[in-house]
Amino acid sequence: MPGPGITAYGVYIPSRRLERAAIAEAHAWALPSLRGLAKGRRSYCDWDEDTITLAVEAARGCLANRGGTPLGSLTLASTTHVFADLQNASFVAGALRLQSLSTQDAGGSLRAGTSALIRAFQAAPATPGASLVVAADNRKARPGSAQEMQFGAGSIAMTVAPDEGIARFLGSESDAAQFVDHFRAEGEAFDYAWEDRWVRDEGYSKIVPGVVGRLLQRLHLEASEIAHFCLASPLRGLSAAVAKRLGLPAESVVDNLVLECGDTGTAHPLIMLAAALERARPGDRILVIGFGAGCDALLLQATDRLPDFQASATVASALANGRPDGHYLRLLSFAGELQMEWGMRAENDSKTALSQQYRASEQLSGFVGGKCGACGAVQFPVLATCVNCGGMGGMEPVPLADEPARVATFTADWLQYYPSPPMYFGLVQFDNGARVLMEMVDVDPDVLTVGSKLRMVFRVKEIDRLRHYRRYFWKAAPIPLKQD
Repeated sequence: MPGPGITAYGVYIPSRRLERAAIAEAHAWALPSLRGLAKGRRSYCDWDEDTITLAVEAARGCLANRGGTPLGSLTLASTTHVFADLQNASFVAGALRLQSLSTQDAGGSLRAGTSALIRAFQAAPATPGASLVVAADNRKARPGSAQEMQFGAGSIAMTVAPDEGIARFLGSESDAAQFVDHFRAEGEAFDYAWEDRWVRDEGYSKIVPGVVGRLLQRLHLEASEIAHFCLASPLRGLSAAVAKRLGLPAESVVDNLVLECGDTGTAHPLIMLAAALERARPGDRILVIGFGAGCDALLLQATDRLPDFQASATVASALANGRPDGHYLRLLSFAGELQMEWGMRAENDSKTALSQQYRASEQLSGFVGGKCGACGAVQFPVLATCVNCGGMGGMEPVPLADEPARVATFTADWLQYYPSPPMYFGLVQFDNGARVLMEMVDVDPDVLTVGSKLRMVFRVKEIDRLRHYRRYFWKAAPIPLKQD
């Protein structure tokens, strides 16, 4: 009988890609050895992106191609949750307009993503509806450290259902081990990492083979039957060395993508799984490893449905949409590691009215406007009277987050405070008739023009640095010409 499986996935990697050479050059006066790690680029979050916004974007890409069984649960796995005592997954559910489902946060280890996926597979037969598993991380590193060169930011979402979908779950094996390759204490900003050689030789090279060996033995499979091997680690040559130790085919090793985007933490094993699915053929077996205070090993098999699956947010597209960046100080500023002098315009109290936020949650989180029952005009925000005819006959809810839109007008403002100047804003014309004054992000000033196509993105609107709270809303982003 076919087991549970992955029915859809979506990948999101922030578009900002900092060249590692720029980081090495900034530290060359004190740490010239970093030049040895200066190949490629790493992704990093814009000032208004975090784990929650990353998760929303990945989930939108996943749900756009899902169809089928309604969702019954949402799990957000991360080691960099925005809130310590406020459920992060509920913010993701609100932005996606998901209702009547259970939500939970998972964390504590870089294998939180693989562990959450395993739990979803195990629970699928008895769970009403499909499960949405999202893994997202925005890892910080101490300036000048090797981790600053290695880390990246990214997210992936996968739906799991009793139906075998595009990749059927064959089984898993897990083991807990008090092996500390790195750690971050409560309240600390940065990880403390142990020596690479120790981590490679005593950690990955000994723990992973034992777990994988037990899994293959239980499933009566040979190592030679594995077509794709996904082991997430920034350590050079590690995946190939572990594959050789296991007896896996050399060609099964999936590129760890570190040169393109960096290590995206809890999301990385699953992003590599998605990369494997993008090149797999029906029948291929895919082995995925999650490592951290132990090991998870998952085995999946591509099904006959995989060739017909058309993902809208693939690994390939996420990597292709990067914007090269050589400004190291921008990374520090966005991460809060460089306190800029922004002048008096930045001295404002950003306290959020939590009661009003709750009352207007459908509009603020879900970006739901209203259609006048009298004249049919669509408007946002929803008011008591229609802005077109003045009627008071009630408004029909109209979601705007996925509605096609274009630039009607725009302005670049260098005068008011903005964490990434200039601030772009203007009128956004939606195809359904709505016209909304919105902030615009991810702007290429050489390309943006009146009539440019736009997509809506869920971002941080304002940060209350006194109370450490974040207010979210939707912004407009130009659609890259390669996707236009």
